[in-house]
Amino acid sequence: MKTKNKSKTTGHAPYKGSGEAAPSILNDAMLAPRTAEEPMVRTQIYLSRREHEFVEQEAARQGQPMAAVIRSLIDDKMEVPNDVWTDNPLLRPPVEDPAWTGAEDGALNHDHYIYGTPKKWMQRKGKWVEAPPLPDDYYTNPKARQAYDNEVNRRT
Repeated sequence: MKTKNKSKTTGHAPYKGSGEAAPSILNDAMLAPRTAEEPMVRTQIYLSRREHEFVEQEAARQGQPMAAVIRSLIDDKMEVPNDVWTDNPLLRPPVEDPAWTGAEDGALNHDHYIYGTPKKWMQRKGKWVEAPPLPDDYYTNPKARQAYDNEVNRRT
C-alpha cells in the first residue's frame, strides 16, 4: 500500500521522520553550490554568538551565503603569501660571529662532519653545488678516495 506525503502544499520536502515541511532556509542550504574544481564535503560547525554575527554580517555585506564567506576565509588562510620567500626572517643570512670556529658548510654537509660520510655539496665559483657522484672504488681504493676528497674540498 502506497502512502502519500502528508506535508502541506508548501513545495518543501518534508523533514525525515516527521510530517512537517522543511523551512525554506534549510532548503536553500540543501542546494549547496557545485564547483567543477573539487566536490564539496558537507560539514557542521559550532560558532559562538559573536562569530555567527560576524559571519552573518559579512554574508549580508558581500551578498553571499554564510557558507561562501566561511569558505573564503578558509581559502585566505590556506594561501601562501607572495612575500613568504622574500620577507622571511628565517631565510636571511645569519649574523656574522667573529668567534665562530665551525665549518662554513656545516649545515649543508652535516653528515660529513658528524658521521664521516663524503660531502654532498661543494663550493664552486662562490656557489654551493652538488658534489659529483662517488667513484665505484671510493671505499676500497684509498687513492681514488683521496683524489675525490681533494676535488670536493678544492675551492674555486
